[in-house]
Amino acid sequence: MKSSIRDKAEGAFHEIKGTAKEIAGILNEDPELETEGSDEKIAGKVQAKIGQIKTVLGK
Repeated sequence: MKSSIRDKAEGAFHEIKGTAKEIAGILNEDPELETEGSDEKIAGKVQAKIGQIKTVLGK
């Protein structure tokens, strides 16, 4: 599998996982879990964007 496709897929997975953690943190009134989810969601977006850049550059 190309690294760009893998980065996009892993990025999307981390976004979903981060969103779930963020919602769980809100529901459980756990600010640490909410922050962890938000951080993971941002990291997922960055990783997906890296995959898009690799696709454009042809790597």
